[in-house]
Amino acid sequence: MYTAAIFSLKGMVYCFKHEAGMREYTYIFLLSVPCAIYLSESPVERILMIGAGLLVILMEYLNSAIEATLDRISTEHHDLTGAAKDMGSAAVFVAALFFVYVWGEFIYRGFIN
Repeated sequence: MYTAAIFSLKGMVYCFKHEAGMREYTYIFLLSVPCAIYLSESPVERILMIGAGLLVILMEYLNSAIEATLDRISTEHHDLTGAAKDMGSAAVFVAALFFVYVWGEFIYRGFIN
């Protein structure tokens, strides 16, 4: 368990250092947590708002892992490599859209009330 935690932290640090998208999503997530605490009216709402941000971060980790693996195999252009990278990027994009939707609902509700 301890060793797994160390490897996980190494992966998190590596991704944060080498992936601009991860830094951006991390900053947005860290700013969103206090807002989620303030805007939410129940623990379930808070979980949804924070969970949407965590989903984006998780997808970025997976996308970065896919890209690193493919770059390790070969840096030459190949249609399947490009498709795999594009699909990883699409996963991050869909998660980001979900984040925007969830937060949009809560912000809209805040303006209505």
